[in-house]
Amino acid sequence: MEVPPSLETTLRHLCSVQLTLRPPSMIGEGPSGQRVIAEIEAMSLKGDRLQAELEGSAAADWLTIANKVAKIDVRATLRTHDGALIYLRYKGRSDVKNGLGSSPIVVAPTFETSDERYLWLNAVQAVGKGDLALRRYEWFEVQ
Repeated sequence: MEVPPSLETTLRHLCSVQLTLRPPSMIGEGPSGQRVIAEIEAMSLKGDRLQAELEGSAAADWLTIANKVAKIDVRATLRTHDGALIYLRYKGRSDVKNGLGSSPIVVAPTFETSDERYLWLNAVQAVGKGDLALRRYEWFEVQ
């Protein structure tokens, strides 16, 4: 089936993301599956249009694992290189049938800010791919 021109999609590199995680809290098996909370100690975003670092310490991945699939649920506050505050949230999935970190993590980041310089981020739907061993993501804006 042919894709209509209005639905053609390109990806524009948004940023590279580097993470430092604290040792995870293993909550164990619950109604949603195995729950693991991985606090984010540091986060750095570097791209042509977005450079930011983690603001504060209220950032973590509230990860659940069920049926050999890890469901990612990350929330964090960022401060850009020029002082803007941005709320970041991303959800995603990873196949963990061969263990956590054995497959890439695929995520869909969104952003919220009231800073005039970064209002464009409010409309961005990003996608990204990460490597747990490297603690690194590459994120792209869907256009």
